Amino acid sequence: MVGNGVRVALLAALLTLLGSGSVAAAPLIGPDEARLVLSSLSGPSGSTVTVTGSSFPATTTGTLAGGGMVTTFRTTRNGTFTAERTIDAASAGTVTFRASAGRRFAKKAFVVTAPRPRVVRSAPLRFGMTTPGGPVAAAELDAAAAALGEDPSVLLWFEDFRQGPPLAALDAAAARGATPIITWEPWAWGGGVHQPAFASDRITAGDHDAYIASWGRALAAWGGPVLLRYGHEMNGPWYPWSDAVNGNGRGDFVAAWRHVHDVVASTGASNVRWVWSPTVPGPGVPAFATMYPGSAYVDVVALDGYNWGTTAAWSSWTRPATLFGAPLDRIRAVAPGKPIIIAETASAEAGGSKAAWVRELIAYLSAQKDVETVVWFNEDKEVDWRFDSSPASTAALRDALAARLPRPEPPGPVRP
Repeated sequence: MVGNGVRVALLAALLTLLGSGSVAAAPLIGPDEARLVLSSLSGPSGSTVTVTGSSFPATTTGTLAGGGMVTTFRTTRNGTFTAERTIDAASAGTVTFRASAGRRFAKKAFVVTAPRPRVVRSAPLRFGMTTPGGPVAAAELDAAAAALGEDPSVLLWFEDFRQGPPLAALDAAAARGATPIITWEPWAWGGGVHQPAFASDRITAGDHDAYIASWGRALAAWGGPVLLRYGHEMNGPWYPWSDAVNGNGRGDFVAAWRHVHDVVASTGASNVRWVWSPTVPGPGVPAFATMYPGSAYVDVVALDGYNWGTTAAWSSWTRPATLFGAPLDRIRAVAPGKPIIIAETASAEAGGSKAAWVRELIAYLSAQKDVETVVWFNEDKEVDWRFDSSPASTAALRDALAARLPRPEPPGPVRP
């Protein structure tokens, strides 16, 4: 046992050491220290980074700085927040994110790496893709390109009738050297099939003309080539622009299409090419000939088609030639001479070999001289449609794309 006199002497000696600076007092780091976590610690400029903060004051407004930008956030009741930031194209070296709220702050560094060289193949069958984040999600597209050994030369994404002209996405697509395809959906996302405000006769009557014209003017000012896929899969009953739902009658879709086309054209948007894109016929899906707006209103025709495998009670494994063969013949009959794209396609894993299906798809479409582009729907939605749902599927698509060869030209006249 240490006596009181010894305790006093020890305490005096300790205080003397602290006062002289011989012993440095270590900062206390408790479990409530604010911290930041980045979804990625490095990447090229243009990458999208998710910034997650924790242990900040609850329900407090704070600021997030980094990359030449300062934005605000609001913490939750648990003192957390999440924000997305895109690394500016001019950024180089290290970008430091700093978040502060109340009297707490935290920092985290992101290293900007050299951009990855683009690899775009010049095969007759162009390869396109849609990803959850669209063209602005550089990290998603870079990861896909790295896995496949090829950058998509076409990028497709979706906008509803509440979105403004997607100029940032157009710029991002152009920066990657990709052709943009905007799927323009005349409804409000999340509102279901019954949306009277977006019935075809309301569009034809001019209810949305100011909005449509604003898109036309913006696209015209942007100036680059744009493929506009208005009201896709109109022959299915799952969207409110179909003639079969939402109070629409036979011919209403065609009338609405022509009206939207004319409003956009009146703004001088001659850089817009119009893509008419039904889905492959199936149970309950009517023929699409009655929904074709006419050759003067359509520049490109397209098809959507998926191999659902055995993921649903009504579905079975469907090979690419069976999925697209008859529908391609029908679309050629409806729109003779028009270039064709496969605007959405993918396969499930259940019911067969997805890897074999991928190889068959690219080989089959490469043999169709009028099919210019195939766009892979690279999302985990109803099922996991992503090309990398398995290593075998990834390898199959990578190898199939690499094997694409220019189509042979017909022999010329025999010279004597």
